[in-house]
Amino acid sequence: MEFRRIGILGAGAVGAYALWGLAEAEGTELCLVAEGARAERLRRDGVTINGREYRPTVKTPAESGALDLLIVALKYGALREALPGIQMVTGPDTAIMSLMNGVDSEETIGAAVGMRHMVHALIKVQSERRGSDIRFDPETTVGIVYGEADPQAPEERTEALGRLFARTPLRTRLSRNIVAEMWAKYLLNVSKNLPQAVLGVGAGAYDDSEHVRFLRDGLAAEVLAVAAARGVDLAVLKEHAGTTSFIRPAARFSTLQDLEAGRATEVDMLAGALMRMGEESGVATPFAAYTYHAVKALEEKNAGKFRYE
Repeated sequence: MEFRRIGILGAGAVGAYALWGLAEAEGTELCLVAEGARAERLRRDGVTINGREYRPTVKTPAESGALDLLIVALKYGALREALPGIQMVTGPDTAIMSLMNGVDSEETIGAAVGMRHMVHALIKVQSERRGSDIRFDPETTVGIVYGEADPQAPEERTEALGRLFARTPLRTRLSRNIVAEMWAKYLLNVSKNLPQAVLGVGAGAYDDSEHVRFLRDGLAAEVLAVAAARGVDLAVLKEHAGTTSFIRPAARFSTLQDLEAGRATEVDMLAGALMRMGEESGVATPFAAYTYHAVKALEEKNAGKFRYE
């Protein structure tokens, strides 16, 4: 098994990291999968990453045909609309890796194409937009962690991914406990991404304020309770507890960046999904409910709903 025909769906902060690395992989045919106005914009403007302009091939799902590997790096709200296109590029042996935040995009995609196509994964990259330029530091980026959801699954597919990634500058790691690691990242996203977004403060507030820590800890406890109810054991991750990167006190995570830029956030994927999973599992999630509605209200504020002059 070798991954030669590769597509990336989504060319934002996460997709840019995949594009930056896979563009260097010799022996592959790489394309961005896009339709309509997005495809036209990518063909016209390309993608600027760390000051360098990339001009990858852009194909519609119909033009692409079946791929060996599809990397999904969409915003959460765009996933369901993209499912027909994902189905079009999925052949009998296509592997699909979702680098979306959260813990349920694999299930959503798998319901459309079959879970056997899914390679579970997460990505840790601190990126920011400076105009049209997407910037990140390759040296401090943790990168892509991937693996089979079933630790007993055959290793042929992950071994092929390892060979592909070895021909790139991407930072990657194979995990034998990928589902637990995805939940661990979800825990960080919910508990540290959302409180600072509601408050409009830098990441240093978690060190400097007992009140900010109270909100963080309340959300974290709810994620842990829902994970336990769904049979996810985060205790297996002790060996990687120190795998992190330095976070500046002034750092603003993605939800606050979205609010400050007037963009829609991914709160549905974070607090919204936690509320849904909590209801399914019989776990109360009041911190998630408050945070969800607070962020939604801030989105409405950005949209001008509360301009009463």
